[in-house]
Amino acid sequence: MAKEAHQSIDLVWGISGIAKVIGRTDRQTYSMLTAGQLPARQVGERWVASREKLVAFFDEPTSTAN
Repeated sequence: MAKEAHQSIDLVWGISGIAKVIGRTDRQTYSMLTAGQLPARQVGERWVASREKLVAFFDEPTSTAN
């Protein structure tokens, strides 16, 4: 069971990899990461994020004021 859960995690490593997933430049992605605007963590000097969480983050509807 733990092995199945472990295999389902699709991690994206590094600013460039995360930038490709979200369709932004490395610079924009770095800014978003350091501001805490993306569901990612810094491991040592590298950033890592779950592809699933990144996609879900951008699929969430945003609230708008009427």
